[in-house]
Amino acid sequence: MADKQVHSINPATGDVIETFAPLTGAGIESALAKAEDRFRSWRRVPLDERAALMNGAAEVLEAKLELYARDITLEMGKPITQAEAEVKKCAAACRHYAAHAGAYMRDETVQTEAHRAFVRHLPIGPVLAVMPWNFPFWQVFRFAAPALMAGNVGLLKHASNVWRSALNIEDVFRSAGFPEGCFQTLLIGASDVEGVIRDARVKAVTLTGSGPAGRSVAAIAGDSLKPSLLELGGSDAFIVMPSADLDKAVKTAVTARIQNSGQSCIAGKRFFVHADIHDAFTERYVTAFGALKVGDPMKKDTDVGPLATLKIRDELADQVDRSLKGGATRLTRERIVPGKGAWYAPAILAEAHSGTPSADEEMFGPVANLWKVPSLDDAIARANRSVFGLGSVLFSNEESEIDQAVRELEAGATFINSMVASDPRLPFGGIKESGYGRELAADGLRAFMNRKTVSIA
Repeated sequence: MADKQVHSINPATGDVIETFAPLTGAGIESALAKAEDRFRSWRRVPLDERAALMNGAAEVLEAKLELYARDITLEMGKPITQAEAEVKKCAAACRHYAAHAGAYMRDETVQTEAHRAFVRHLPIGPVLAVMPWNFPFWQVFRFAAPALMAGNVGLLKHASNVWRSALNIEDVFRSAGFPEGCFQTLLIGASDVEGVIRDARVKAVTLTGSGPAGRSVAAIAGDSLKPSLLELGGSDAFIVMPSADLDKAVKTAVTARIQNSGQSCIAGKRFFVHADIHDAFTERYVTAFGALKVGDPMKKDTDVGPLATLKIRDELADQVDRSLKGGATRLTRERIVPGKGAWYAPAILAEAHSGTPSADEEMFGPVANLWKVPSLDDAIARANRSVFGLGSVLFSNEESEIDQAVRELEAGATFINSMVASDPRLPFGGIKESGYGRELAADGLRAFMNRKTVSIA
């Protein structure tokens, strides 16, 4: 790939925005050497100095909010208001880790026969992050903020359709005053990732992306005896029971499905609604979907923009077609969308059969799948049939139902009466084919640290 140019294409128009030259082998070697050298000094920088720099990163994000958000929207098509919210969230994460890293890394005293025994958290070195395009800034900052505060240094391999955003992220840390080499963007393709992971100077790898990519990275890291963290796909269940606030449930169900034009791992994708309220919920849900504004993602009142690429759009269209042929019913009217670009109109499919994409696959776009269920037991059983286990939602005001959902839903998170969201204060990650390990909160900071046991006689 080193001799091929990479084009950034606006998914709303199909126009080429910018062209990039990937790193050569010499460029990769230089970056790895720089990361290793910087780690030796960065790990010794006092925590309060790291925190000051991380707060500075938050200030840069806020000062350049409009520029960074604009580039996000141009590259991958999310509505501009959501791009702005993403950049703001990154600033909040920087401030969170600046304020709380010390507590997260505090020595853990253990009572033993020794005079003193404790666990100390120490950095391990350069960490490679392989990141996706759907949240070009947030996915990176939820790795970078804790990693840098821990005393590690970061290497970013970003999706090739968001390389301007990748370089903008490097610009954030440079502008904030982080020493050169603390965070570097590697403009490389998938074929170069294995070599970077296997390099002895890289001590760990984190990936957010597809199942196949996760399996590949995990296998390479495992063969190299290096820790890895995977946040993969999801097909989150969203269950609505009779005691729920129906207006709130419908409103949340719309946002949960169409946020980021439906391109979110933790989006509500499979909706299970109790028979007693199914008709009322469905009528309101279909009406709300019909009112969504699809169009120019640069306009503040746009609800749904284009999908990130034509390939993604075509894959979604194929999944919908196969689900309809397999017995699903389309509840929403077909809509005209802009003819040029990676557009797909929001849709709701109902009662898809097992064995079809609606029931069994992750749909990455503004398509909701809806089923009527007779009980919470049935809803949970259907939810758990998925190979994924990232997030889950229950709308209910019955304590017994809430307790059952928390106990029995097979997912890394269960949100009650709200949509799933990542939050710097809470651990984030999945089970089953949604990956392993936890990002954010103390877990995210400690994910790539040496929990060293110290015993003093």
